[in-house]
Amino acid sequence: MKSFLTLYCIAIITILFSCTNSDDNPPVFPEGSTENVNVWVQDSMRRYYYWAEQMPAKPDYHLPIKDFFKSLLAPQDRFSFIVNTEDTSSYPRSIRNMYGFDYTVIQQANGNVLAVIKLVLKNSPAFNAGLERGMIISKINGKNITVANAETLTSSMKDLTVLDLTVGTWKNEAVTDEKDIKVYYGLSFEQPLLSKVFEKNGKKIGYLYVYDFPDGMTSVFSQKFAEFKAAGVQELILDLRYNYGGSVSAAAALCSLIPSGISESSPFIVFKGNKNGGQVKRTFAQQVAYDPKAIGFNALRSNALGLNKVYILTSNSTASAAEIVINNLKSYVQVIQIGSTTLGKDMAGFSIEDKRKPRKISWQIHPVIYKVFNADGAGEYSNGISPQIAVNEYAELPLFPFGDPNETLISSVLNGGYLKSADHEKLNREVKILYQSDLNFIQGQK
Repeated sequence: MKSFLTLYCIAIITILFSCTNSDDNPPVFPEGSTENVNVWVQDSMRRYYYWAEQMPAKPDYHLPIKDFFKSLLAPQDRFSFIVNTEDTSSYPRSIRNMYGFDYTVIQQANGNVLAVIKLVLKNSPAFNAGLERGMIISKINGKNITVANAETLTSSMKDLTVLDLTVGTWKNEAVTDEKDIKVYYGLSFEQPLLSKVFEKNGKKIGYLYVYDFPDGMTSVFSQKFAEFKAAGVQELILDLRYNYGGSVSAAAALCSLIPSGISESSPFIVFKGNKNGGQVKRTFAQQVAYDPKAIGFNALRSNALGLNKVYILTSNSTASAAEIVINNLKSYVQVIQIGSTTLGKDMAGFSIEDKRKPRKISWQIHPVIYKVFNADGAGEYSNGISPQIAVNEYAELPLFPFGDPNETLISSVLNGGYLKSADHEKLNREVKILYQSDLNFIQGQK
């Protein structure tokens, strides 16, 4: 089963440890008390948190643990969070990790407001109930979706175990064939890679949809690129538009398979931490090796395509390790980014736990620990990475499946002239994205 915590960009294998009190000698509280846990949280954050120097000198130790943690965070921190491993209700919850789908509310040029299903995970409750990308949601639990209630309805869905949806298909500028569907709370499993090979003007173009970056993907990526290589692929489209991130080692493995001219010693990434963490530099080979399940760098490179450019499809749900792929490939190939500006998670970290036996504190901290930079020292994209070619994938409905050559972003690569169409540019401007069901979740606003 896939853990939703893989959305957190893991720079290093999770490290478990117990922290000792800092030199500032905070008050001593009874073991097991809320205050005692808060002291441990404070000490851990002082040691590892990227913005440790901005933490308050005298926090209120009597606050509930989650509130205390939030009181330590820097104003610019959108991503750090804390969970109680003995209380599942403390974990981040989203429509995607509970039911297996996400949607976007848009306003068309004529003023119509529509809720469009943008993603359905394979083998998820939503998938099994019959939801498909491109369907229009008319009602959620009997309520029509509006701009005013979209966020409230999404929030309420997290407290339920079954959703009653009215959905239809978009045809001839209207919603047709409406039907009622029940989606039950349940598990979603590992998502497969989707690959295609298109042929355009005698040239083979590989397409790879990557949902996320869990550890253990090295051999899977290698096999896919071996297939691309055997098929004679000359160009590559990477679809990362809904990829929250995951393991930096998996991202490094994917990057290793694309450019020409890199070796084991080629620099891949720089992690910059606080005064305790300092700066850590890693080559492609070193970063790939941090995945305990990884195959060797040289074995990976045997299937590399050796390209000098890559097309990457993005949205503002593209985050973390997916953004590292975009930024870090720029040191070695021409990156042509198409779609929307990414989320802006230019950082990484690892989880912090109490390792004492028996464990005395059940809380687990997921702080921002590092800012990340590419081989040229470029980073600082907290406002997101902007595409060279801005394309609104909702400009034309219905949405086509991933891997379909007629899908808006894929078509924009395969048919370059399409992007310059005056009509399309007008639609880009006039179709507005009003709300997305996943953005609050991936920004830590739980």
